Amino acid sequence: MTSDTRYIEVAIALPVFRTFTYSAAEPLLELLDPGKRVLAPFGRRRVTGYIFGPSRNLDHKELKPILDVLDEQPLFPPGMVPFFRWIAEYYKYPIGEVVKNALPGGLNVYDYSSITITDIGRRAHKSEPLSPIAKLVLEQLLAGPCRLSKLFKNIGPKIPGALLYNFEQSGWITRKWELSGARTKARLERFVRLADTSLPLDRLSKPRQKILDILKTEQEIALKKVKEAVPTAASLIKPLESAGYLTIEHKRVYRDPFGEPIKPDIAPILNREQQKAVSHACNYLNKGYHPFLLNGVTGSGKTEVYMQVAAAVLKKGRFVLVLVPEIALITQLERRFRARFGECVCVLHSGLSAGERYDQWTRILQGQATVAIGARSAIFAPFANLGVIVVDEEHDSSYKQEGKLRYNARDLAVVRAKQNQCIVILGSATPSMQSYYNVTINKFTELSLPKRVEERHLPDIRIVDLRQIRDARGIQRFITPELQVAMKETLERGEQVLLFLNRRGYASFPVCGACGQAMRCKHCDISLTLHQRSNAYRCHYCGYSRAATSSCDICGSTKIKHLGLGTEKLEDMLTSLYKKARIARMDRDTTTRKGSIIKLLKGLKNKSTDILVGTQMVAKGHDFPNITLVGIICADLSLSFPDFRAGERTFQLLAQVAGRAGRGNRPGRVILQTYNPEHFCISAAQNQDFKAFYQQEIGFRQALAYPPFSRMIQLKISGKDPHETEKHANLLGDHCRKLKTIHAAHYRSLEIMGPIEASLTRIAGRYRWQILLKGSNTGALHQFINQLRSESHPEFNHRRIQVAIDVDPVFLM
Repeated sequence: MTSDTRYIEVAIALPVFRTFTYSAAEPLLELLDPGKRVLAPFGRRRVTGYIFGPSRNLDHKELKPILDVLDEQPLFPPGMVPFFRWIAEYYKYPIGEVVKNALPGGLNVYDYSSITITDIGRRAHKSEPLSPIAKLVLEQLLAGPCRLSKLFKNIGPKIPGALLYNFEQSGWITRKWELSGARTKARLERFVRLADTSLPLDRLSKPRQKILDILKTEQEIALKKVKEAVPTAASLIKPLESAGYLTIEHKRVYRDPFGEPIKPDIAPILNREQQKAVSHACNYLNKGYHPFLLNGVTGSGKTEVYMQVAAAVLKKGRFVLVLVPEIALITQLERRFRARFGECVCVLHSGLSAGERYDQWTRILQGQATVAIGARSAIFAPFANLGVIVVDEEHDSSYKQEGKLRYNARDLAVVRAKQNQCIVILGSATPSMQSYYNVTINKFTELSLPKRVEERHLPDIRIVDLRQIRDARGIQRFITPELQVAMKETLERGEQVLLFLNRRGYASFPVCGACGQAMRCKHCDISLTLHQRSNAYRCHYCGYSRAATSSCDICGSTKIKHLGLGTEKLEDMLTSLYKKARIARMDRDTTTRKGSIIKLLKGLKNKSTDILVGTQMVAKGHDFPNITLVGIICADLSLSFPDFRAGERTFQLLAQVAGRAGRGNRPGRVILQTYNPEHFCISAAQNQDFKAFYQQEIGFRQALAYPPFSRMIQLKISGKDPHETEKHANLLGDHCRKLKTIHAAHYRSLEIMGPIEASLTRIAGRYRWQILLKGSNTGALHQFINQLRSESHPEFNHRRIQVAIDVDPVFLM
């Protein structure tokens, strides 16, 4: 190596759990900034890597050189490298894959293997005696060069590796490595500018003259704007450039994810509790890390507290990151922040196109966006100098990512705030048990908003016992007489009604009227749901669907009874009951199209909607000032789940949806229908008393040593063969118990639960088992899983069985 060679630490975008050292020489030396992507050799492949900085590895023998630097500017600031390292270590995930998950999609370059049949191979196909699988492979290649992945897809994974090796050694095929990827790029548009005003115009055609007239009033203008006035401008500007009249330049433009422009607003006068919360938070802006729990009842003005703190942060030249649990909530919050702070606001979420997300990411890197609002993935926003991180509705389980990198954005917000030495505000009307427990042990500081703004009262909540009408027929089984009377009175006053049912579709349990067999998903152990609007039965877990005209799989009967209730059926019932009422539905089926949420919200704001039917989507932070009645159709749907958090989720959901009532100038009321009126979750929700719920629930948690009194790691084992999956789960369970026995003194606080079949045994064709590791010592728990992974390497890298590590699991089904 020459003296001008540098050594850099690179995280490879592959499932490997460490970083690697590469060398770099001229002409790349000046380009090696942390946060840039490089093209690096890895085995026989060329892959994308991310520069973390100078290498700390002192052994520089036989290092491979990087092949290229792929970015002009870094994609993330150097300060995020420790954040990525923490995530990889805590969530047991390959560090390069952590960075890949954080960045906008479509950026990475990767190698793929392309196989081509040679002339020798063509002759062998005609003359040589071949096995059936060899013949299939060569016949596939006769059609043209083929990727290895496509070959496996078309023929199946039965192709032996030795077969392709022998083909290659015999000269029947050639293998070539080619680069692919990097689909997401900056958008460039043509801009035109007047070059010479002294040239004669009399010989030019009228369209050309019109173009030049436009340019005289505009210093520089996008070609697409010129085309609005002169439709043929695209074909005319080149000749005008050649003649010296104008110049054409390609410039980067940002794809706009926002809708209509927003009118600016003025910050309102805060009430005493809001002022106290803002003042207390702002006192810590220059004092490093400090976590707050903003515990405010529904309608207490938590969003205004966020905005006032954000304004103070921006004045200090620092940046603001705001997380919300679902994309559906971003629109409302984004509009309020844009009205207050203008064009410095950007959004980050999976609902954006790859190009829009890339542009928003770039605006942050270039300092054009100082406030970012987004769902859980926005925790990776590339801010270098954060002043505050806000996590709205912090209790919501949507902050937990399921699949691939299983992180919790709420917890990462606290970690990132600590690393950035800034404040973090977790806000909720129904805080999570973990967060409020952190308040009680002085780990978090509580900011309290016990009253609604403008002295508005919390809604009056009345419980209706569904056991009293269990023999009722027709619509009264679901919409009780008491709820019907309340709805009639509300609609007559010109006010709006919200009906909450946390189950979408038309009928959740279609069953054969002849043999009693349920219509089940062919890939999951779950019944299908009828969606009448799309005329299909659908699985809500894997997406499988079949026509609504399908007959029974067992007996062939077409007499299918549609039992159970969903939002679609409820909407139909209401249409027949209230013929003049304008009814809208808000669930995942009606909010998938871009702009659909805004349309629903406008309908409520403009009073063109009388009754809104919705799932849990309506319970999360929306502000509907004219809704004065909330009807909860069945409060018990989530209480029976086999999960220790079932009571917590039920209380949170009921209290949140009840809080949608009476947020305007008129008082609100709630009709809560339940089969369990004596359950403490129900009574606590009726009284809007979070602390009463907490006191009872925390006792159960402590007695059973569940979080927050312990930490958990779940091993999720899945495979396509039920017997092989069970055998593998038991083998892994034996390894767990053996490891604990060998190191009994160190792991004495660790409890191993399972292996056991998951409550939903099969999803998307894969049979599921799980092992739960629970312990009060977080360090020992993580050390155990690291040791288990290293000593049980084959069990974690099986070809047919997948073992996923879920640290701090939220869903145990």
